[in-house]
Amino acid sequence: MNRNSKVLALKYRPQVFEDLLGQDIVAKTISNSIKINKVPNAFLFTGIRGVGKTTIARIIAKSLNCLNGFDKICKDKLCNNCESISNSNHIDVLEMDAASKTGVDDVRDLIEFSRYGPTTSKYKIFIIDEVHMLSKQAFNALLKTLEEPPEYLKFIFATTEIKKIPITIISRCQRFDLPRVKSKELLNYVKQIMTKENAKINDDALKLIVKISEGSVRDALSLLDRAILSQSDLKEINLKEAQKIFGYFEKSYLIELFNFLFQGKESEVIRIYRSIYEQGIEPKVFLNDFLELLYYFKNIKYLNLESANFSLNDHEFQKIKELSNEIPPKIFLIFWQFTIKVLDELDIVANQNISIEMFLIRLVNLLEITKTNEQIVNDKNNDFNLIKNNETTIKQNEDNFDFKNKTISQIKNISQEENLKNHNQIEKNDDLIEINSFDELINFCNEKKQIKLKYELETNVNLVRFEKQIIEISFNDKLDKNFIKDLTGVLYDWTGKRWIISLSKKDGDPSKKEKIKIFKLNQISEVKKTETYDKIIKHFPDAELIDVKDNDE
Repeated sequence: MNRNSKVLALKYRPQVFEDLLGQDIVAKTISNSIKINKVPNAFLFTGIRGVGKTTIARIIAKSLNCLNGFDKICKDKLCNNCESISNSNHIDVLEMDAASKTGVDDVRDLIEFSRYGPTTSKYKIFIIDEVHMLSKQAFNALLKTLEEPPEYLKFIFATTEIKKIPITIISRCQRFDLPRVKSKELLNYVKQIMTKENAKINDDALKLIVKISEGSVRDALSLLDRAILSQSDLKEINLKEAQKIFGYFEKSYLIELFNFLFQGKESEVIRIYRSIYEQGIEPKVFLNDFLELLYYFKNIKYLNLESANFSLNDHEFQKIKELSNEIPPKIFLIFWQFTIKVLDELDIVANQNISIEMFLIRLVNLLEITKTNEQIVNDKNNDFNLIKNNETTIKQNEDNFDFKNKTISQIKNISQEENLKNHNQIEKNDDLIEINSFDELINFCNEKKQIKLKYELETNVNLVRFEKQIIEISFNDKLDKNFIKDLTGVLYDWTGKRWIISLSKKDGDPSKKEKIKIFKLNQISEVKKTETYDKIIKHFPDAELIDVKDNDE
């Protein structure tokens, strides 16, 4: 085994664009921009940890400053500039970690330093890692220099949280989103490194490394490093040994837990969980794996082993497939919702382990309740089938009067109990009324002490159409926002029927209040035309007619 002092992530760090893993498009785009001398003022790389953001930044710095030029960039034997950049000690390539230097003063020092041209190379390059950690004032200090930098100055930013960077900064950069490295591609790469290191690790263990790394090359190499260091006597590391090394429990344990969970065996579920917990698995890790397995149970018919991201072996995959056929898909969705909720709750409880156990017990009971409800539904369906069968029997035995009466009675009782349950109270209510006009509706609102509804109907509603169980209206801007909901509710209570209340673009009739007002104005106008009115005005010239009442009133 090769015992190089460098960790694998540093030992096999890419030095040129061709060495980059899973970032072909990004590498090609940047290479082309350098070839045609159309390099942007600032680069912005975003992506998860370990996909090559800082590595690409250094490769760009070397490509721009290599003494041999971009076409003959150093690969094996490095020039002075490339070697210094690789070692992070080049005088013209400044690397800054924004996590530790977040203040505006740090940025101002950097800007002041940028006023001086490069010393030994063509470009002065500032690489700022975790740039989202800069303060708001620091970002503001960067803006002007970033927009109009000197020709010799280039900025390269790297971040894992692009949303925290001001849009004013992003708009001044050429942005590249680095994707996760595909599992198959990462697996082949890890195999190559393992071969170079003369290590012996079987495919299942390597797949576990790829799974845990989640598309991060650096994480994969770090895990591979741990596996190699734990290897003794050149003995091949298998999946079980790898799980112990990485603190990762077998999926078969969790699948077995699901099996007992679906069977409603509470004690067995708790026993398996405790055995998983005793392996040192944190509750949050357990829940995340629980969610992952729920996903596989729900979507297993659309997946294959490759799409499962090396998380499952052949046996586990087939076991999930078998179990998923026995469980209704909606169960997995309900379990998913419960699991997400508990995952959020873990941050506020003192004993997370007990919370997980109670969570599993709740799932067992939830499953029992769901099964019970399904049984009720099935019973209802059986009753319905019984009705249909009895109807057929009636047709076949019309001469048997007594049997016919018995069957009809049975049909009536079942339908009333099961299909019309929600309407029984309404049918028994002797107070149900018929409403045949808009005026009747207003009168009933008055009788039933629905004063607010009566006011809205009289004042703010313009009737367009009134038909059986249909009311079409227009309204003014003073109408209460809950009017339609409230009116629909009382109409159902009064009549036992569902009413449709729709809004119209038509003006509709004037409201009742407006009609009364118009009627009064017409009365006043007519009175003013009479001799009696003229005589009164002659004697009382300052008088004003404000209302007219009939003698009956």
